[in-house]
Amino acid sequence: MSSAKGVQVTPDCVNAFQELKLAKKIKYIIYKISNDGKSIIVETKSKVTTYDEFLKHLPKSDCRWAVYDFDYKTSGGDRNKIVFYTWLPEAAATKSRMLYTSSKNALRKSLTGVGIEIQGTDYAEVSYSTVLKSVARG
Repeated sequence: MSSAKGVQVTPDCVNAFQELKLAKKIKYIIYKISNDGKSIIVETKSKVTTYDEFLKHLPKSDCRWAVYDFDYKTSGGDRNKIVFYTWLPEAAATKSRMLYTSSKNALRKSLTGVGIEIQGTDYAEVSYSTVLKSVARG
């Protein structure tokens, strides 16, 4: 699989994404770098549909990536976009923030079909209303 700086994307990461994108079996996925720092793994995947529940899985002081099947309404009807998140909270260690930043492309390139990317350093940057503005534009 893809790698950056030696961090490998595990097949489970892509399989989970296919469950979300094609099978619509899950609503979101949280990805993290394994404890040994060698691979990107699935930390959480869930069928839970509320956006607030999803946000609770983004840790206050550690980095993550996430994919969320974002539903919204327009004058033309109901829509959805797959959103890729890079979560880099200010409280996270600098080394962790750097590792997640430098490894993002390895994961991102293996997830075909993402509609929009969001980077957040605090919960306001990933709030439903903030993401909705980006999704509606893009």
